Parts: sequence; C-alpha cells; structure tokens
Amino acid sequence: MDRRASVHLVVGGFPPGTSAAHDMDYARLRLLELLGEREDVGVTVASDYADVKRWLESSRLLVTYVAGPYPQGPQLDRLDRWLHEGGRWLALHGTSGGKSVPALRDGRPGRAMVRLPHHAALGCFFLNHPPIRRIVVDVECAHPLADGLPASFEVEDELYFIELQEPRASRLLLTTRLAADPHPGFGFSYERDTSLLADGETRALAYTRSVGRGEVAYVALGHCHSPATNWQPFVDASVAADGRTPLRFHGPWTSTPFLALLRNAIRWGVTG
Repeated sequence: MDRRASVHLVVGGFPPGTSAAHDMDYARLRLLELLGEREDVGVTVASDYADVKRWLESSRLLVTYVAGPYPQGPQLDRLDRWLHEGGRWLALHGTSGGKSVPALRDGRPGRAMVRLPHHAALGCFFLNHPPIRRIVVDVECAHPLADGLPASFEVEDELYFIELQEPRASRLLLTTRLAADPHPGFGFSYERDTSLLADGETRALAYTRSVGRGEVAYVALGHCHSPATNWQPFVDASVAADGRTPLRFHGPWTSTPFLALLRNAIRWGVTG
C-alpha cells in the first residue's frame, strides 16, 4: 500500500494543451521538483479539471497553476464537497481567472473577465494586471505558509488585481501597496478597481480561508514565460528601463522567499 500523501497537480492553459501566455512546462516542472523534495508525497498530474473528480477521491492536496481552465458543474460540486470534507487547495496565480468575454474600452474592442461560480469557492476574482513590475511584498501575519519569510521582500512579477469575495472570512498573508493602476488600458477591461482594500492603497497578494473542515490558500504571484509563450508587449521601467520584455522570464521563481512560501504551502497541504 502506498502510504504517501496524494497530491493532484493541475497546470495548463486554455484551450487544453496551450500555454495561454505562460510557460506552463516550466511551472509544471518547478512544482513537480518542489513536490519531489518530499518523500511522503505522491503526485498525479493533469492539464485541466476534466478528471478532477477522479483524483480528488484520494488526494489530500490540490495544487493548481492555470490560465483559462476552471472547475464547473460536477467538477466544482465535487471540489467544494472535498474542501468541506477537509481537503486543502493551493491555488496559484491564474487560478483566480477563468473566462473572458468581449468588452469595449474607450470604444475599442477588448476583453473583460467575468465572475463565475468557482470564484466563490476559491474566494477571489481576477480583474487585471498591469505590466510586469517590481513589487514590494509585505507579510501580514504568522501562518504556516509564512514560516521563515522576511517581513517584506521584493519580486518581479505580474501584480494581480484580485477582488476578495469574502474579505471578512479571508486571512491576509501577503499584500502590496499601489493606490492606482499605473497603466490604465493595459490588459483586461474592468468598470472599477474593486481589488483595493479599505485603506485605498493595499492589495491582497495571498490569503487563506476556511471551507468547512478544509482550507484554501491562494497566492497571486507566479508569472513565467518563454520566448514562445510571451504575450507581454512591454514591462514596467522598474524591470527594464527601456520597457523591453525579457524573452524568458522566471521572475518570482528565482526568489528565495517565493520558493520558501511554496515549500511551506506544500507542507501545510500534506501534513496539516
């Protein structure tokens, strides 16, 4: 009998098999390497949620790094029930997105994200992100995911604007400060910036929330791209003075605190 904790890893874009502007192969490999550091973990892998009901039956932890795929219908029902029964979900980066629809911006065609049922289960909704920039990350509270992290650290990454669905039920782990969108018109359209917290300048970057006997941990950090998967037209001057997008970008994946956070999250997921 295999006595290792079972972890199900979902990494992929939409349509299935595509990158959706991320280096999915790199992210998948790095996450498998981190999971492989633990001898008490066995891993199953998928590129979307199509067979998630099958794998959740025996999984203690679900790890998702996606750009496009989202659980729906019976998949979401099983995921929600699994969480209530005590499962733990480590949701990374684009997991807070989902489906985009056509939208006009200043009279020109664009795209906007729409809220879907899985956002309620996850606890947040992705609005947009400005170009890749240098971010000062503040650690907000003591939690197993934050063990050993400095009080603040810097990363180069996409700064996700995420709207917390239940702020009072969410325990903030990481935040950053940015009062206004520095590049209005970049990326997706949104009517108003609902990602700002009550003080008008703080934004959530990671949180946990209880769901029945289970728990969700969401971390917005984690962008990476390769020359073949880069869709970034330019980056912020804090990353490159000339605004040129690095052809290969691993940003937070080269950050010691970010990797420590992921190791902490895996330990939290399989031993908690």
